[in-house]
Amino acid sequence: MSIDFQGLVDLHYAALYRFALSLAREESLAGDFVQQTFLKWARHGHQLREAAKAKTWLFTTLHREFLAHRRKFGAREAPAAEAEAALEHAPAAAPHPARGLDAQAVVAALGRLDETFRAPVAMFYLEEMSYAEIAECLEIPVGTVMSRLARGRDKLREMLRDRAS
Repeated sequence: MSIDFQGLVDLHYAALYRFALSLAREESLAGDFVQQTFLKWARHGHQLREAAKAKTWLFTTLHREFLAHRRKFGAREAPAAEAEAALEHAPAAAPHPARGLDAQAVVAALGRLDETFRAPVAMFYLEEMSYAEIAECLEIPVGTVMSRLARGRDKLREMLRDRAS
């Protein structure tokens, strides 16, 4: 099976970068994670048997890169202002029903959300991935994805409510 590398980059770069930025909250790290993901694809992507699984493979690989970096260097937090600014300049996602909310407040709250919840929330709402796709990418059961999404939404709602008060 052969997948056009440039076509793959064109199709998935923006989504991978948004996801990496939501995890790393730092532009340079997000860019590094995306580049490393595509480098791994260039080396090992030919081993994928189903072309339809390329997106999942890329997101899984990026998430593993993030986790490996965090294990190696610790959970260094980007300053809140830097994280918010980075997320604001990420490639635009498709319009979402929550667009009526103050986008900056939502982005800031997402940046403060614990990574356990941030990854599934970003994948579901920013990248419009299914529960099954998220479960496969994060290598967790679908029930855990559903739980983390519910808890992540609750935490975001709480942060936004606190900000409005």
